[in-house]
Amino acid sequence: MARRNRKLDWLVYILVRWAAMIFGMFPIDANLRTARWMGSLWYRVMGRHRRRAESHLRLAFGDQLTDAQSARMARHSMEQMAMMAIEVLMAPRLINEWTWPRYVRLGRMQDVIDVCLSDRGVILLTAHYGNWELVGFMLATLGFPITAVMRPLDNPYLNAYLMDVRARRGLRLLFKKGVSRSAGEILDAGEVLGFIADQNAGHKGLFVDFFGLKASTYKSIGLLAITHDVPIAVGCARRTSKRFRYEIECNRVIRPEDWRGRDDPLTWLTQEFTHAIEEFIRTAPDQYLWIHRRWKSRPRGEPADAVTLPP
Repeated sequence: MARRNRKLDWLVYILVRWAAMIFGMFPIDANLRTARWMGSLWYRVMGRHRRRAESHLRLAFGDQLTDAQSARMARHSMEQMAMMAIEVLMAPRLINEWTWPRYVRLGRMQDVIDVCLSDRGVILLTAHYGNWELVGFMLATLGFPITAVMRPLDNPYLNAYLMDVRARRGLRLLFKKGVSRSAGEILDAGEVLGFIADQNAGHKGLFVDFFGLKASTYKSIGLLAITHDVPIAVGCARRTSKRFRYEIECNRVIRPEDWRGRDDPLTWLTQEFTHAIEEFIRTAPDQYLWIHRRWKSRPRGEPADAVTLPP
C-alpha cells in the first residue's frame, strides 16, 4: 500500500470542514440546489465517470433506454450523489427524535419493525441508492440498537470526522476488518447489523444475477444469517422530492424458514436479497450510483467478450 501524504490528508480534511461550515450557514434545501449544480458540473467535466454511468445503465436496461434517456439518468444519478454528500453533513443537525417526521416518511416498515422488536438479531441490507446513510441513522434515532458495517476512509482525519457525524443519534460503526470477530456477538445479542450489500466482492465472491448480469456478491452476509439463524431485511431511503424529503421502506424480509431445506441455501439467499435490491432500484433508477463498478469482477470461464465493461 502506498504511503499516504499526511499533509495532503490534513488539507482535504480542513477543506471538508470549511465546506461543512459554509453549508451550515444556509438552509438545507438551498444547499441541495447548489449540490444539484455541482453534480451536473461533475457529469459534464468528469468524462470517465459520465461514460461509466451511461455504460452501466445500458448494461442494466439494454434497449429499454434511449441514449438520451441514459444520459439524463446518469446526470441525475450524479446530482443525487452530490445532494447526498450535503445531507450526510447536515442530517445530524436536522433529524432527532422530535423533528424526523418533517423530513422522513415511513413507508412499508411493519415487517422490519416486527423483526427488530423480536429477541433475535437482524441483518439489515441496503445499497448505493437514495440516501443509504439515512437508513441506519433513522433506525438509531428511533431507538433501535444498530451497528453499521463500513469501510474506513483512507484519509484518517476525514474518517474520524465522518465517523463522528455517522455516530450521532447512537449509530454504532464496525469496520469491515472486524466483522468476522464482532458480527456474531451483535446478532446473538438481538441487535441490528447493517450492510451495504451491492459492493463488488472480487473473484472469490458468489456470483448472482443483478439486472440480468452476474455480479460478485459477498458470501459473509448469507453465512452470518445462516450461522446465527437470523432474518435479513432489505430496504432503502428513497428521495421523494428535490428538497430534503425521503421515504424509508422495507421491501423484503427473508426469514430462516425461507431457506431451510433448500439444496444451496447460501446461493438462494444471496440471490433473493440481490433481487430485492434490484426491485427498489427499478422504482427510481436515477437514484442509484451508476458510477459504482458493480460488475467489475467476472465469473471464471465467462467468455472475454460476454460483457463489455467501462474503465
